[in-house]
Parts: sequence; structure tokens; C-alpha cells
Amino acid sequence: MSNEIHLLIVDDDERIRGLLQKFLIRSGFCVTAARDAAHARRLLAGLEFDLIVLDVMMPGEDGISLTRDLRKRMSTPILLLTAKGETADRIAGLEAGADDYLPKPFEPKELLLRINAVLRRVPHVEEAEAPPKYLHLGRLRYDVERGELWEGEQVVRLTATEAQLMRIFVSSPGEPVSRTDLVERLGRDGGQAQERAVDVQITRLRRKLEDDPRQPRYLQTVRGAGYMLTPE
Repeated sequence: MSNEIHLLIVDDDERIRGLLQKFLIRSGFCVTAARDAAHARRLLAGLEFDLIVLDVMMPGEDGISLTRDLRKRMSTPILLLTAKGETADRIAGLEAGADDYLPKPFEPKELLLRINAVLRRVPHVEEAEAPPKYLHLGRLRYDVERGELWEGEQVVRLTATEAQLMRIFVSSPGEPVSRTDLVERLGRDGGQAQERAVDVQITRLRRKLEDDPRQPRYLQTVRGAGYMLTPE
């Protein structure tokens, strides 16, 4: 990746923080490190980051709480570092708005692969030659060219994973996409845990698309087949 990519590493373990910082700088990233949530907030107030690598277990405010709060005002991708075996932490992290998670202990190379996979899912806004095409979803409209969701004159903030899900569904509106296919196209490993993670992301996306997320009109569940986008 280009050294223009700026990562924020948040971990209270000074040794891990230092190792990750050195490894990711050698891998071509610009890296800033924070020792806890309060330190991270101060850095985020003054700097723009392309992705945040965030430890869940920290003294003071934990990573899930910080993720939930950051999601209220920014869509910067977040990758959580969770304790091995703590499935509840991973699901809670995804529900809070994280884009992916990596259980500790991990190989630095796997972290690098996960970071690159998340960054690939971030939509790149390009100037469109032709007038943009829109899909209409009730009060919302989706700009297919730019990968942006609008409500009136306001852009609806999507996380990197939500934006990628929208691109997948928009590529085949009215056709169901299986959970297995979604896991694969999101660049995740297979398995039931990842399918459950996709369900969590669908639930979060529905909250932004639907008037009543419990009775979805636009992002429907097709029994035995997966999920389907049904624009107007």
C-alpha cells in the first residue's frame, strides 16, 4: 500500500504497540500510535486516518465503547483486536460498527492482509463522466457511480463494509445474494461465524435504509437464498 495510507494503532501494551508500528511502517504505511482511548480521541480530533486498529481490552474506556462513539460521527474503517475465543466481543464489536476483527495472538502478516482487505472495501469516489444514475429506496437515493447514499441533501454515512455491501447488492438488484457469497465477496474467511458477522452488518445497514428495520422493504431476507435489494 502507498505510504499515503495513515493508520492509527490503539493498544495499551507498549511492546505490542511498538512492534505493530515498526512492522506496518516497514510495510509502507504511515503509522501513529495511541496508548488508550483518551489518547486516541485527542489524535482523532486533529488528524485524518484511513483506518484504525483498535484493541478491545484496554484500561479505562474499552475498544467497543470507543468504536460505538466514533461511529456516530465518522466512517473511518475500524479493525478490532479481540481476545482469542471471545466471540461475544467480536459480535459486540461488529454491532458497534467495526468493519472486521482479528483474534489475539495473531501473525503480523495476517493483520496486514486484514488491513489491506478492509481498505479495498472503502469506496473510492471518482469524478463521473456521465450523469450519475440513482436507485430510489423510499426517502433515500443511492448514487451508483459514487457509491453514496443520500437522504435529501444529506449524505448518509456508511462504514466501509456497509458501502461494499451496497455495491454488491446494487450490482444485481432484485436478485438474492447468499450469505456464503457475501462472506466471499467481502474478502472474509468462510464459516458460520463469518456468516453471523454478515447478518450483523445487514442489520446495521437496514437501520439506515428502512423505515422499520424489523419489516424490511428494500433489503429483504429471501428464505433459503440470502438477502436481496429491491429498489423502487
